[in-house]
Amino acid sequence: MADPSSYRPKPGQIPDSPGVYRFRDEHRRVIYVGKAKSLRQRLASYFQDLANLHPRTATMVTTAASVEWTVVATETAALQLEYTWIKEYDPRFNVKYRDDKSYPYLAVTMNEEFPRVQVMRGQKKKGVRYFGPYGHAWAIRDTVDLLLRVFPVRTCSAGVFKNAARTGRPCLLGYIGKCAAPCVDRISAEDHRELAEDFCEFMTGRTGTYIRRLERQMTDAAEEMEYERAARLRDDIDALRKAMEKSAVVLADATDADLIAVAEDELEAAVQIFHVRGGRVRGQRGWVTDKVEAVTTADLVEHALQQLYGEERGDSVPKEVLVPALPDPVGPVQEWLTQRRGSNVSLRIPQRGDKKALMETVARNAQQSLVLHKTKRASDLTTRSRALEEIAAALELDSAPLRIECYDISHLQGDDVVASMVVFEDGLARKSEYRRFQIKGFEGQDDVRSMHEVITRRFRRYLVEKEKTGEWSPEEAQEGLTEDDGRPKRFAYPPQLVVVDGGQPQVAAAQRALDELGIDDIAVCGLAKRLEEVWVPGEDDPVVLPRTSEGLYLLQRVRDEAHRFAISYQRTKRTKRFRASPLDDVSGLGESRKQILIKHFGSLKRLRSATIDQICEVPGVGRKTAEAVLAAFAQAAPAPPAVNTATGEIMEDEDPVGTGDSDTGEEPAPADDSLNGQGATPTAAPKEGGTATPVGAPEPRRGMET
Repeated sequence: MADPSSYRPKPGQIPDSPGVYRFRDEHRRVIYVGKAKSLRQRLASYFQDLANLHPRTATMVTTAASVEWTVVATETAALQLEYTWIKEYDPRFNVKYRDDKSYPYLAVTMNEEFPRVQVMRGQKKKGVRYFGPYGHAWAIRDTVDLLLRVFPVRTCSAGVFKNAARTGRPCLLGYIGKCAAPCVDRISAEDHRELAEDFCEFMTGRTGTYIRRLERQMTDAAEEMEYERAARLRDDIDALRKAMEKSAVVLADATDADLIAVAEDELEAAVQIFHVRGGRVRGQRGWVTDKVEAVTTADLVEHALQQLYGEERGDSVPKEVLVPALPDPVGPVQEWLTQRRGSNVSLRIPQRGDKKALMETVARNAQQSLVLHKTKRASDLTTRSRALEEIAAALELDSAPLRIECYDISHLQGDDVVASMVVFEDGLARKSEYRRFQIKGFEGQDDVRSMHEVITRRFRRYLVEKEKTGEWSPEEAQEGLTEDDGRPKRFAYPPQLVVVDGGQPQVAAAQRALDELGIDDIAVCGLAKRLEEVWVPGEDDPVVLPRTSEGLYLLQRVRDEAHRFAISYQRTKRTKRFRASPLDDVSGLGESRKQILIKHFGSLKRLRSATIDQICEVPGVGRKTAEAVLAAFAQAAPAPPAVNTATGEIMEDEDPVGTGDSDTGEEPAPADDSLNGQGATPTAAPKEGGTATPVGAPEPRRGMET
């Protein structure tokens, strides 16, 4: 525990200006980010008698080891910089809202030639119109199903669309009138885009215009005795009205507004947001947070506004935002919202009428969300605490292992050997801390040696980090890391327990690596798959946990997550290797120009036989690049002829571009092997017909994947 007076800035050092400040701990990690109208006054409030500080504030200042600040021109700039740094550094003492679920949106991909209506989750993309969020994906599909009768916009995937265009036959929706079938040129790209824009206009709440238009058309058709057409228009009107009934009118003046309510107690707070467009509730979402700092309701509202609109622009920020308490001061926040929208935004507390009544409904939802969260969390905390205590007792640890790291080795019969590291903190996966390794020290299959290498590399970097902070100075630590900028370092945090996927040999290798580095305060164990036995170093017999043990369940979850993450990385590497191309080795030739070259010549076979002058005819390709392309083909082995594996027939025709041939150099869809460890493993598209395979092309070896 640090004494705040040891790092208190000297009098006169802190400027009396708006700015953003950061507290760092002894490891140089940013633990708190805040903003202030006057940095001098705000920071002085932290350096006083600890008895006068809020308990959470006192914990923060005693955990910190230094403070630094950045001066900005205005309070609005300070608000934006604070949000940016909170997102970048993820400080442990800042309020961070957690979405209680991943909300689906109704999205219209206006950035495509033929816009598509679909359900989307996750990060928003540029050029896509979003509506929602919705509570359930089926609610979106029900709405879309009703609206496609009137707005038959494309809903199919790119693969289905291309296949329909190739065969000249639309999908089922095209036959039953719920798709305008632009894939077979039943409608032009311009008319289809106009149809998508009408769909978006209707979803934004401008419903009366379309219903009145259809009613006029129905009346005209009836007067002209076109009764079948009139009946279809009548059904279209009914479909639109049913879609409108799914979101009842809550504000009669067709207001566009977001209503934010907060329910809180001493430890936690829940936020609920209702998105009202055209007077109707178009979406709802909620967050829950731990109150790790001393905050008021106004502070929680300000943090919620940052979370809600920090990545939004334009119409995604409504004209009116209704809140239970106004931030102090309210001017910078309102100006920040106005800048993000591009026009004036009203931030206020509803006082009377429909808006106040709706705010009370939102507040009741927030209170129910907080109660439900606390009920679930109480049960979850009890289970996780019992699991950690059982692990500590079984392994004879001094305390419960709050941070557990698990390692697994994956390969395919000795090829593409990789390793994974997953992290569980307080019994929960911390996916931002996941790491992956390529085995570099040797080639071939040796899980024990691989485990020793991975543990050595991971903890050598940890020792280097300790050396940089002055905690330890080993002669062995020679590897350097990037300059410390306050963000969590790659291997900065030591675990209390290292778990390896394997038995006695893998455990011994991990312990030997720690011993060689002089680390003696980290426990090691292994979980063998066969009988789910827990092995510890130096013991001939395993530790057997009961099958119903919560501790065993937690170790199994950690081990299985490490196995999943390792296999996903190994498959990605293998797929890329199988689909390599001579063009990959051409310096300065990016993916865009590769595709242009292949599209221009039709296949790699024709490109291989082209002359330098012919290659230079491709836009964007100069003579130097053309020479490098031909040199790459000259160094590579000639492509063998394709053979139909079912009949043995040599396929003379060249593969068209886009069939997924490994000779095209086309990269597979990337798996999400980022540090969060989520995502699906990419698979190469099969060739048309599914049988033609180049002779001599690398084939996956038949064997068990570990």
